[in-house]
Amino acid sequence: MPSMSNAKILIMATDGFEQSELMEPLKQLRATGATVHVATLDGKAIKGWNEKDWGETVEADLKISDVKVDDYIALVLPGGQINPDILRADETAVKTVRDFVTGDKIVAAICHAPWLLIEAGVIEGREATSYHSIKTDMKNAGAKWEDKEVAIDNGIITSRSPKDLDAFIAKIIEEVKEGEHHRDAA
Repeated sequence: MPSMSNAKILIMATDGFEQSELMEPLKQLRATGATVHVATLDGKAIKGWNEKDWGETVEADLKISDVKVDDYIALVLPGGQINPDILRADETAVKTVRDFVTGDKIVAAICHAPWLLIEAGVIEGREATSYHSIKTDMKNAGAKWEDKEVAIDNGIITSRSPKDLDAFIAKIIEEVKEGEHHRDAA
């Protein structure tokens, strides 16, 4: 059973991430002793979206194109509407998500971030949830969509919105402690 103090976790985001959906996992996962890196498209700081206006800036640790999937046990994808919509149009970001899933890593996506799971082609046949407005997108991609705070399918964690953050983060910690998850392709 891996310990959190030995865990390396990647948060992948760009401008327009939902403020709480990046900041809370970053804070709480680091508080467990995990090493948490933030990867952005250009390796530069990104600005969050805080409900109705721009929020805080978060420094990046590396470019998404420089991510080595084998260095990490988990990938966290914050939502918001802007952030995952931009990332799902970027081939390198989509490939990174796919590589985490096919590499048997833990992948956690909240709110609109499951759009990245759809684009990576890794959600079909899996139990999942998301923000209610992308429910049809999830179902059309073949997800077994449920309206609940956290859905888990062999190390792929999804949640609906910021109100589910405590359950989302707790599930990430639980899954990291279990280790990598060997899974069939979607």
